[in-house]
Amino acid sequence: MDIQLSAIHWVYVAFIAFILALLVKRRDTTLICVAGIFTLGLIATESIGGSVSGIFNSFIYATKELLGTIFIISIIVAMSRVLIITGINETMIKPLTGFLRTPTLAFWGIGIIMLLTSLFFWPSPGVALIGAVLLPVALRVGLPALGAAVAMNLFGHGIALSGDYIIQGAPKLTADAAGLPVSQVMAASVPLVIVMGLVTTIVAFWMMRRDMKNGKWNDGLVAAGREEAGTKAAVNLPASVKKALAIAIPILFAIDVAAMFAFDLQGGDATALIGGTAVVILIVATMLAHRNKGLEETTSYLIEGFQFGFRVFGPVIPIAAFFYLGDSAFKELFGDGALLGSHGIVNDLGVALANSVPMNGAVASVTLTATGAITGLDGSGFSGISLVGSVAHMFSVALGSGAATLTALGQVAAIWVGGGTLIPWALIPAAAICGVSPFELARRNLKPVLIGLAVTTVVAIFLV
Repeated sequence: MDIQLSAIHWVYVAFIAFILALLVKRRDTTLICVAGIFTLGLIATESIGGSVSGIFNSFIYATKELLGTIFIISIIVAMSRVLIITGINETMIKPLTGFLRTPTLAFWGIGIIMLLTSLFFWPSPGVALIGAVLLPVALRVGLPALGAAVAMNLFGHGIALSGDYIIQGAPKLTADAAGLPVSQVMAASVPLVIVMGLVTTIVAFWMMRRDMKNGKWNDGLVAAGREEAGTKAAVNLPASVKKALAIAIPILFAIDVAAMFAFDLQGGDATALIGGTAVVILIVATMLAHRNKGLEETTSYLIEGFQFGFRVFGPVIPIAAFFYLGDSAFKELFGDGALLGSHGIVNDLGVALANSVPMNGAVASVTLTATGAITGLDGSGFSGISLVGSVAHMFSVALGSGAATLTALGQVAAIWVGGGTLIPWALIPAAAICGVSPFELARRNLKPVLIGLAVTTVVAIFLV
């Protein structure tokens, strides 16, 4: 497939490079993202009015895409707030302190639990469940909030989602595009997922311990919905009531997990079940704690939760709006004319890259990693993996082998970059639950993920 890149493609790439450079230097990117949206709109519409309107419309588009995540985070934070104020949280986590006794045990324990949960239900619902229960334990034993976010993020949105061995959404998309059986792609992905997971998590843990020891650790805390939120005084509940609720709450979430498994609830449906359960817990706990003021306090807790949610997501919406233009949002906002026949800016860039390189096992592996990473820049992780399957098929025909390995490699790269470990708005669930900056979490993940991708690509070269 021959793709002709236009000015829009090159402008998009230039702004991506500028944005990434600013992120590395810890500078704010909102202004650059708005400038990028305006410039792309001006090229597409040849109208200042259309490009100015496109800025606002792109914000609306990004907000719609992120709204479900904003709501689940806000509700979990509101629920956590009432549990902390009433002391229910303290009672609930006490039995767990015996297992997660050190920062090291907390990091790996949270990570492994997140991995297992995410394999069955995908990471976003898993973050909400695990963050509400295990984060306070981790903080108590000395694991920084950002360290907990790194663990949940790398094990859930990284390892579990890139393999996706239970739900099989990712391997189904890549396998279909590559013309291979799903089982073949899944088998080929096992060594790559293991290598990527081990290298990335070990490097991330080592860097965390090194920086903590040297006093260079920056937790990237934001005004959170936990201890920092609001000014409400602690509420005394009878010990028997606290104990009953401390037992009931994990049971309710366990029932949610069982229901997800029994009724095959995934993604948004699973998140909605957890969110609804959190609202019920919030109401019951608030009414028992505040009694005749319960009606007003329920609203107050929800307001605190939503204030936190939109405070965290506010800086992310402009950058998400820009990167969403790399996919279907562009044509929706600016029409088909400027990209007639295109499958989206990032997909065009991926195909152009694949068509411009010579063919051998090493180059094919590096190109599949780069193509997967590029298609992951829209922050979805899934939107471009059909493309990497097609590219892998094309390369394997030229090489005469390696179709499954190349397909799996592109899948791993796309999901690790776009599924929620490097793109700031994609990793917001973990960042928000832990009360840390998503940009700081993205920076903390950057070196481990890049090192992991490099090592995994080398391994793939020997397997092709």
